[in-house]
Amino acid sequence: MRVPISWLKEYVDIVLPIDELAERLTLSGMEIDTILQVGDWWDATTILVGQVMAVLPHPDADRLVLVDVDYGGSEPQRVVTGAPNLYVFKGMSFQGMSQAEGTLPMLKVAFARAGAELMDAYSEARPRPKKKLKPSKIRGVESAGMVCSELELGLSEEHEGIILLPEDAPVGTPLRDYLGDTVLVVELTPDMARCLNMIGIAREVAALTGAPLHLPEDEWQPSGSDQGTDFVDVRIDDPELCNRYTGTMIVDVTVGESPKWMQERLRKAGMRPINNVVDITNYVMLEWGQPLHAFDYDILRDRALRHGDAKPTVIVRRAQAGEKFTTLDNVARELDDSMLMITDTAGSIAIAGVMGGLESEVGAQTRNILLESATFEGINNRRTGQKLKLFSEASYRFARSIPAELNALAARRAAELLRQYAGGRIVPGIVDAYPVPQAQPLVYTTERDMRRLLGMPVTFYEVRSALQRLDFSVKRVSAVDANAPAEATFALAHEAGEPLLECLPPWHRLDVRIPADLTEEVARIIGYEHVGMTLLNAPLPPQRHFALYETEEKIRDILVGAGLQETISRTLTTPEDHEKLRLDRRADGESVRYIELANPSAPERRVMRRTLLVSAMENLVHNLRFADRLAYFEVGRAYLPEEGNGVLPQEERRVSLLLCGPRTPRDFYHPEPDDEMDFFDLKGVIETLLDRLGFKPEVVEYRARPDTMTFSPRCAEVWVNGHKVGLMGELHPAVRTAFDLPNVRISLAELAIDALIKPHWGQDPMLPISNYPQIVEDLAFEVAEEITVRRVYDTIRGAGDARLVEIELFDLYRGEPLAAGHKSLAFRLTYQSNERPLTEKEVTYLRQRIVAAVEKETGGKLRS
Repeated sequence: MRVPISWLKEYVDIVLPIDELAERLTLSGMEIDTILQVGDWWDATTILVGQVMAVLPHPDADRLVLVDVDYGGSEPQRVVTGAPNLYVFKGMSFQGMSQAEGTLPMLKVAFARAGAELMDAYSEARPRPKKKLKPSKIRGVESAGMVCSELELGLSEEHEGIILLPEDAPVGTPLRDYLGDTVLVVELTPDMARCLNMIGIAREVAALTGAPLHLPEDEWQPSGSDQGTDFVDVRIDDPELCNRYTGTMIVDVTVGESPKWMQERLRKAGMRPINNVVDITNYVMLEWGQPLHAFDYDILRDRALRHGDAKPTVIVRRAQAGEKFTTLDNVARELDDSMLMITDTAGSIAIAGVMGGLESEVGAQTRNILLESATFEGINNRRTGQKLKLFSEASYRFARSIPAELNALAARRAAELLRQYAGGRIVPGIVDAYPVPQAQPLVYTTERDMRRLLGMPVTFYEVRSALQRLDFSVKRVSAVDANAPAEATFALAHEAGEPLLECLPPWHRLDVRIPADLTEEVARIIGYEHVGMTLLNAPLPPQRHFALYETEEKIRDILVGAGLQETISRTLTTPEDHEKLRLDRRADGESVRYIELANPSAPERRVMRRTLLVSAMENLVHNLRFADRLAYFEVGRAYLPEEGNGVLPQEERRVSLLLCGPRTPRDFYHPEPDDEMDFFDLKGVIETLLDRLGFKPEVVEYRARPDTMTFSPRCAEVWVNGHKVGLMGELHPAVRTAFDLPNVRISLAELAIDALIKPHWGQDPMLPISNYPQIVEDLAFEVAEEITVRRVYDTIRGAGDARLVEIELFDLYRGEPLAAGHKSLAFRLTYQSNERPLTEKEVTYLRQRIVAAVEKETGGKLRS
């Protein structure tokens, strides 16, 4: 929310420098994100308040006019402009007019003399550069200045017309002094929704600084002998979703411009002025926090007459499933029966608290207004806005709860402004349906409990003073005399006979319900910076190893060391992206189950992922546009509802890996593109991971899985200690196409972390180092194509004994002179003993055993 200091000063005295005030507000829970200075760069000698003295025709251009401007100098200065809001005064002279004379307005403008620095309105650079204003001739007429638009002054992108200042703007005053301002950009958490308005901020400033508060008088001037109920009736069919609805009639209004001071306040607060009716409803919303909506009453009356009713009846009810409604943005929307609607007997006229309808919109022809001020249930309002993808300042406030007591107060304030600035007559009597009165709960606490929560000494008088500054009523009562229900006090820390503090929050505080809320308010007023540090008054618990956490951290370290980058993805995704992976298709044809969110923040984030691979692919889709090489991993959870305990899903800890792009990044030393990373690059990373986690090659196995729908035939299951821990492979082209990715090779893997945990006490002992030399020999076997390297490796390992210390595959060959369908696998075998040097006889014996075992097990033969 944007808070102009000039506007805030109307309600509270600012007794601190702005920087100190921002710091105090931030420490109280309202973070000041930015302090904007409006007009601080305007030069005080060249950018001034001016008054238009005459608007004359240009001698050589029909669409331009000559404007004489009095800026406080010795004589007026003539400038050339094509501003449409000055062009309408073409041929008029304002010379010698006073504010009280005639019907012509006094035109006050922002005037820049030659030499002034202004925003370059025609530059395409962002942010816009500044440009020094120089005298020039425009169609033959000298122009040594400029009447400025909002764009030239950096206030907005508006460039259609110039700024017209209020008529009381003092001529010759530096514009920086008159229009300049400081604006606080406040970031509010949901529990601070009471501060989504100027008066809410003013209350906080007054409480924090002790400055006096100046609230607007709750006064209005209705007139006439008729009553609001003569014009309209109100009925609430769903009081759970609408606690209160008020309707106020203002007749004989004239729709036009709102006053300049109001327009300036709205602009500084980030809202665009439209007309006096809309601006007043927005102004009151920003002032008090109550969203308002104005209906064209004559349209509602005509609808009622066509339906056979003497007057409109506003009905607050749920929509009918499948009902269609056209909103103010001229979009026809389909509704469901969870959405709350404002209707009459002829149909819907607004989506409650979200957006009005196109048919009953206030326009230039509107003369009579029905002003809505209501309280709608926050959660339902938020869900409606999300389903319809409609987000507005009004729905943002309704979603965070509006006090029902505010409805009539805001309606009176807006009606009085409409009387003053739209010429309307306020019809006496607000039509008010109030089926669920706003509760005013009593909240109890004790001094002892507050000291326990704050960790600092506080007395009753300090607590009472802090809460009274926030308009709480506080008194001390005995536990016997208190009317508090048992559940309101059972958790309080108190001594026998200690009195309770009975606190009544003000009507505008809907967030105070439990004792901890009172403690928070006291801490905010005292200042969080004054809450001292309390040391732990107990022995530290014994430190124990957490094997899962330690394993995850080790996995991160290993993979980062292997050149991969860690990603952290959202666990929320869509069933559609899971379907693209084709990973969880069930053989029985049943749909795969997901953990679905009842109230997702966005449609593309409505289920929890079943696999980390879907997050890896979503990241790839996003990032492949910006980089041609990606190598990353993620450690996280997958959520499987069918494997849970019936109430909660099973949350499996997993690690996913993805490689895509050239093997070597292109740089000065590698200017040519390298081959793409493939299955074997991924396998190498996984081998490194498992090796550094302490798993010997003998317990790791890769079993081919050429039949998956997610991966191409280059796919394998990863087994450790006889247990399957995951799947790895190159992505299937059909999956790549489903994700709309280019024709690149993508290698993925997903491993379960639980199977990779090794207890800290289960470290492998160091092997002895032999004092005797190694004997190395190479053996090549010709085997059938279907015989895997793993099978030959295991056979060699089984035929050898402790003297066979290392086996390494160093060559794979296909082609002549080998028979068709055969391949040659060459292994380097290392023999060594810790007890003595090996003899040729021993090595020959081992070789013969190995060759015989391979020939018997695989049907292959030793190549000479």
